[in-house]
Amino acid sequence: MVTSGSQSRTTAEHQTLLPVRVSAVSIMTLPVVMLVLCASVVFASAESNDGHHELLSGERILLATVEEISSADARVNTGDLQPRYLPLNVRKDKGLPEFKVGDRIAITVNDQNLIVDVHLLGEIEHHRIIRGVLAQPLMTGHEQAVIQTEDGTEESHLVRPLARSKVASVPVGAHVIFLLDERHGIADVTYESDKTVKEAQQLRQKKSSLKTTFKRVTGVILQTLDHNTISIQTHEGHVHTLEVRPLVLDKLTTLPKGNVVSLFVDDENKVTDVSNYDRDHQR
Repeated sequence: MVTSGSQSRTTAEHQTLLPVRVSAVSIMTLPVVMLVLCASVVFASAESNDGHHELLSGERILLATVEEISSADARVNTGDLQPRYLPLNVRKDKGLPEFKVGDRIAITVNDQNLIVDVHLLGEIEHHRIIRGVLAQPLMTGHEQAVIQTEDGTEESHLVRPLARSKVASVPVGAHVIFLLDERHGIADVTYESDKTVKEAQQLRQKKSSLKTTFKRVTGVILQTLDHNTISIQTHEGHVHTLEVRPLVLDKLTTLPKGNVVSLFVDDENKVTDVSNYDRDHQR
C-alpha cells in the first residue's frame, strides 16, 4: 500500500524531472532551428546578391567559371563533362564589362538548353516579363520588334542576337510572353499555354519572313509629328496622314517641315521605318 507521503514524493520528483526533460528537448532542437535560420539567411543573401532572376517557363540558371577567352567567345566550366562556349557579343552588345578568366558567372538557358543571357555573379539583372503580341512583322534583320501589351500600349524593343530567330518565328497577333533584359532588349520569348500554341499555328502565315516588304510612300513633310502622326504630300499631290510606330518616333522628331522623306508603311497603315530622302541623296 502506497502511503500519502510516498505519493507526495513521487509527484514532487515528477514535477522536478519534467522541466529537465523539456529543457533537454529544447537544447536538442536548438541546433536544428539555428541551422534552418542560418540557411534562410544565407539563401536570402544569395538572392539579394544575384539580382532579380525573372525567368520564363522552362528557363534555368547555370553557375560557371570562365576558363579561357578568345577573340570571339569564352570557354566556361559549368560542371559538365564538356565545357560550354559563350559568344562575347552577348555582353558587348549591352555595354556590359567583358569577362576575365576566373570570373564566376550565371548563365540563363531556355528549355532547349540555348543561352538566353549571361551575367557576372552578383550583377543586378532586373529582368522583366511582358505579356502581349507582336504588333507587326519584324523588319529585315529582325533587330527590332514592336510589342502590343495586354493593356493595348505599344512598346519598341531591340531583339538580342541570340533571340532573333525565335522571335521571328512568332506570328503577328499570337499571345506570347517576352523576357526583357536589364537594357530592355528581348532576350527570350515563349507561348503562354497549349491554347496559344494552337493559336500561333493558325496565324503562322503572318510570321516575320526573312525579307519583310512594306509599302513605300515618298513625299514632302506637311506636318511634323503631332500625337504620333505625320502628314506628307507625294509628288502626285496626294496627302497622307499616318500613325507612326514607337520605334521610329525618334527618327522623325528631328526632321523639319518641307523635308522629303520615304516612309515604310506596314499592313496596318502605320509607319514602321523612315528614310531621310534629302540627306541620303546629298551624299
